[in-house]
Amino acid sequence: GISLDLAEPESKRAIEVDGPSHYLKEVVSGDRVVNGPTQLKARLLRRLGWVIAHVAFYEWDNRSEQERRELLKAKCALIEI
Repeated sequence: GISLDLAEPESKRAIEVDGPSHYLKEVVSGDRVVNGPTQLKARLLRRLGWVIAHVAFYEWDNRSEQERRELLKAKCALIEI
């Protein structure tokens, strides 16, 4: 099966927390790029009718507790939780 970090199965809404292992660095630009397995999981979940919000580690790190709460509220609003 597929695991989700935070899920509401009845409405098929979820939040995925993506740590550093979910990303690769683009060679030329140095930008972070979502890796293949993470892209595949997201694509499969969308095909199964799930709506997913992603919280990237670099959005979370170095933020205050209040900023983290605001980030989570914004992510929940995106997927209508």
